[in-house]
Amino acid sequence: MAADYYQVGTTTGSQAEALALASSVVEARLGACAQVSGPITSVYRWAGEVSTDEEWDLTVKTAADRLPALIDHLKANHSYDLPQILTTEIAGGSPEYLAWITEETRESAR
Repeated sequence: MAADYYQVGTTTGSQAEALALASSVVEARLGACAQVSGPITSVYRWAGEVSTDEEWDLTVKTAADRLPALIDHLKANHSYDLPQILTTEIAGGSPEYLAWITEETRESAR
C-alpha cells in the first residue's frame, strides 16, 4: 500500500540555494512546508575521489500525488549534476496536519 504523504530530502551547497529551492517548491504548491537546516558536513565519493564539503539540508512535506512533480522540480532547479533526492513515506501524523499538507499542495487553493 502506498503512502498518502511523503517527506523528501535533498542537500545543497549553500544556504541561499536551499532557501531558493524551498521557496520555489512552496510557491509552486509542490510541498506544504520546506525546512532548511545546516550547515552539515558531507563526506562522499564523486568522480573517483573522496570529498568533504559543507552542505545544507532541505526537507519538504508533500502529498503523494504531488511527489513526481516535486522530484522533477528539484532536478530541474538544483545546481548539482546528480542531486540527492530521497523520499520517505509518512506513516501517520495528526489528521489536522496531514489535511493541511493536502490543502497546501492543491492547485485550486490558489
